[in-house]
Amino acid sequence: MVILGAGPAGLGAAWQLAKRGKADAIVIEQRDDVGGNSGSFDLGGLSVDYGSHRLHPACEPEILADLRELLRDDLLDRPRHGRIRLRGQWIHFPLKPLDLMFGLPLSFGFGVAQDTLRKVVPHANGAGPETFASVLESSLGRTICRDFYFPYAAKIWGAQPEELSVIQARRRVSAGSLAKMVRKVLNSVPGFEPPGAGRFFYPRRGFGQISRAIADAARAAGADIRLGATVRQLRLGSPHRVEIECGGEVCELEADHVWSTIPITTLARIVNPPAPPEVIEAGRRIKYRAMVLIYLVLAQPQFTEFDAHYFPEAEVRLTRLSEPKNYSAAAEPVDSTVLCGELPCAVGDEVWRAPDEELADLVRASLSRCGLPIQSKVLQVATKRLAFAYPIYHRGYEEAFAKLDEWVSSLDDVLTFGRQGLFAHDNTHHALAMAYAAVECLGHSGAFDSNRWLDYREQFAKHVVED
Repeated sequence: MVILGAGPAGLGAAWQLAKRGKADAIVIEQRDDVGGNSGSFDLGGLSVDYGSHRLHPACEPEILADLRELLRDDLLDRPRHGRIRLRGQWIHFPLKPLDLMFGLPLSFGFGVAQDTLRKVVPHANGAGPETFASVLESSLGRTICRDFYFPYAAKIWGAQPEELSVIQARRRVSAGSLAKMVRKVLNSVPGFEPPGAGRFFYPRRGFGQISRAIADAARAAGADIRLGATVRQLRLGSPHRVEIECGGEVCELEADHVWSTIPITTLARIVNPPAPPEVIEAGRRIKYRAMVLIYLVLAQPQFTEFDAHYFPEAEVRLTRLSEPKNYSAAAEPVDSTVLCGELPCAVGDEVWRAPDEELADLVRASLSRCGLPIQSKVLQVATKRLAFAYPIYHRGYEEAFAKLDEWVSSLDDVLTFGRQGLFAHDNTHHALAMAYAAVECLGHSGAFDSNRWLDYREQFAKHVVED
């Protein structure tokens, strides 16, 4: 078994395969560390993540129990403590009852009240196809959409809300109606909150500690994880042959099964014999949003008390700012902290190509505009660039993805899954659930239960991203 990609999905699968004695797994990863976009690295004496990451209490009990066994006391139970900027004012995020009553800007609250009282006409009675914009506006009202969801969507995905598929709303907006939004707010009232409400799990040494712990357990069970290795070609056959380049040398691996967690569009480009022209064309229509992460190491113990700030306003370039030290409540280093600004973009555009100091100035300007000026010395600036940060669900993407997916499904003993492999807006616990499901479908004889996998795929389609 060869597994492409050492993010949570690939590592989780390798670990479970080895742990259950179902297959000898070799994991191929082009980076020098595991975790993919869910990894961590050291900066300024602190472990920092590739953006803002949390392990949500919605994680399946079996998976959460496994992670607790691996991480033990290092898996911290932390309170959510972020805030979001609306019409020039900061309110707690997730929203709390007091915010609903007293914290919202008066004009915003009045607009929401009007939308609630106004009769909402279902989109089915309107003209044109359903879109991200039409579905959210009919369910949440104009004020919430035009002050929060619509400008935020344009910043994150680089497309206007009317250009996005209705699936984007269903997969990315957990509170898809005013009633659901109110219920989420009431979940923070003592006596009403469900287990895990307003909390998250976070490893003591950064979110990447989850992937590293899984990788260590997989290796201990017999899995082979090869870092710094790039897959050049997948030659289909019996067995399959995976050509990789590592340290300037090219070698070939034989595998009865190839499981891929790399972007499905990349998989389509490396297969030999080549994918049919219509599949290649479908791959060109599938788009991912890139991201530049801008890190500033500050000469002060803490910038704010909040773990994350959200910026839906169009005039603020950043979409989110996180302070990793606040996620883990780290005491060290005592005299410095790190900020991570998230700036969506396209690979090769002016943001992607911008020098570090220019990007650092952009963070400073964005924070000053919001009344959060950086007043301490900036000790270090670093950037990371993610080419596959978010899938973009443009209207009509479903047809293109279905063609790609159908083609991959037709390949004998090749499986695609995970966030990138299924072009999915999913959390880490969703990616791990896919890994566990894939292993469940593989028998000890090596036969894969495709019908059972299709049942799991129906479950995956119902995943909704946790904020």
